[in-house]
Amino acid sequence: MKKKLALMLTILLLVNAAITTPNLANTSPKGKEVALSKQLRAISKQTYRYFEDFTDNETGLTADAVRWNDGMMNIQSHTSPTNIGMYMMSVVSAEELGFINHRQALNNLQKTIHTLENMDTWNGLYYNWYYTEDATLMTDWGQFISTVDNGWLSAGLIVAGQAYPELYEKTNAIVEDMDYTSLYDSEVGQMRGGYDVEAGSLTAHHYGAFYTEPRLASYISIGKGDVPKEHWWKMYRTMPESWDWQSQLPQGHMATYDGVDVFEGHYSYNGEKYVPSWGGSMFEALMPSLVLKEKELGTRALGLNNQRHVDLQINYAEEQGYPAWGMSPAATPDGYSEFAATPLGMDGYKSDGTVTPHATFLALEYAPMKAFQNIQTLKSLNVYGKYGFHDSVNVETGEVTKAYLALDQGMTMAAIANFLEDGILRDYFHEDEIGKTPEDLLIKEEFSID
Repeated sequence: MKKKLALMLTILLLVNAAITTPNLANTSPKGKEVALSKQLRAISKQTYRYFEDFTDNETGLTADAVRWNDGMMNIQSHTSPTNIGMYMMSVVSAEELGFINHRQALNNLQKTIHTLENMDTWNGLYYNWYYTEDATLMTDWGQFISTVDNGWLSAGLIVAGQAYPELYEKTNAIVEDMDYTSLYDSEVGQMRGGYDVEAGSLTAHHYGAFYTEPRLASYISIGKGDVPKEHWWKMYRTMPESWDWQSQLPQGHMATYDGVDVFEGHYSYNGEKYVPSWGGSMFEALMPSLVLKEKELGTRALGLNNQRHVDLQINYAEEQGYPAWGMSPAATPDGYSEFAATPLGMDGYKSDGTVTPHATFLALEYAPMKAFQNIQTLKSLNVYGKYGFHDSVNVETGEVTKAYLALDQGMTMAAIANFLEDGILRDYFHEDEIGKTPEDLLIKEEFSID
């Protein structure tokens, strides 16, 4: 029954797309570029309205999410370190794209930075949840220090400090105080998932999988000098061949970098080799490239692998008969869940027809014209609203999740700014010594996927 519904939906979409989508078949490359640019600017302007309307005017903290249930709006008035970092990058992006002026951007960022200077922290690292109204700790959900979330806050501060030199002294001081040493396990050579302040204990698990979103926190930790360079090589490209629980038994070879032996393993899908993420989602694969020059510097490793993941996500969606592509964790009508192109993960997340628009924008720099077409398809599914794209749609049932998430809005803003302004956020990040110092880690590695 689901397959029949999906087929009917695809036919309707193709008919609708034939009517509403600009005909680019006979358009020059320059004309296609202009059409895409115009679309992206309009989308980013709508997307930024979320931050204008749901960021507290006093604290400069953005609501985690806004949902509509039975026509009633529910603002989730708490925020996370990742949300704060993505808000700062969105403000920088908004000025770069011409939606706000320098004075407005500076004023917005100063509020947020002033709040950060006065928030409760642990070893300079920020807790998972704070109330947006007064920046106090939200203790209902525990008192957890997340490695990955702090990495994104550090990234936002670094970008803001380079984009606005008048802020640098304060942003740099906050980042320097964020002590990642306290989350590093020197015996294993990997970062812990985090620290439970209430329980007084580090998590039992480590961030062992390399090709996931925590690699940014690892990069920043190395750039700061909090952890040694060898940490980069101690993460698993695939899990060892002997770990037979993983979705595929990897192929590959051993290589040595900076005196550390690394198993350069890969999986294969439809004849293409790739280094898997944990779950197979787009944001695990591509979110770090919002600030890391993986495409520019990691031409034989991370940049090449990013391209493979985009191509394979698109192929996977076509195989499933989905009219649109882009699988990544997203809001659902019942809450939030993880979605992926399942074969791309070591322990792949589910795929049930749920597509999230932020995945398309993350893929812009790797498949711009396919992204443009996907945007048109998503619009024809009635996913577009007052604040840009709603967070997800199930392309088998047509059900749209009427929600916006600060994280996903921020990824969309940053991805569009990078695409239209030649990697501007990455440039800012790598202008800082923290971003510049470990660049050789990106350059020297060669994945076994050629």
